[in-house]
Amino acid sequence: MGENQLVDLSKRFAIDTINLCTEIQNSQKNYVLSNQLLRSGTSVGANIHEANYAASRADFINKLQISLKECYESEYWLDIFKETDIITEAQHNAMFLQCSKIRKLLVASINTAKKNQQK
Repeated sequence: MGENQLVDLSKRFAIDTINLCTEIQNSQKNYVLSNQLLRSGTSVGANIHEANYAASRADFINKLQISLKECYESEYWLDIFKETDIITEAQHNAMFLQCSKIRKLLVASINTAKKNQQK
């Protein structure tokens, strides 16, 4: 389970987030809130990508932790959108599953990096 999988999954999630938010905006359901998901959903991968060029292990861990926070925020917005019928349950489930996979990989990567930092 290398960093490439995390990069690939987060890039796919960003693309799917952009497509979902574009769909929401085109349906004129809630433009302002869709921007919140757009920001958090694309930030997940951006911070993972940036972590790969971190200046130190501490910087690497910090970037992954920021990405994890953005992941949690994305899950929040997906839940809100589902509960307010901005997106369908199927759309929610597909996006939430992607985000959940990324979240689990981030937690594992952060824990490993912290363990290696202590050595």
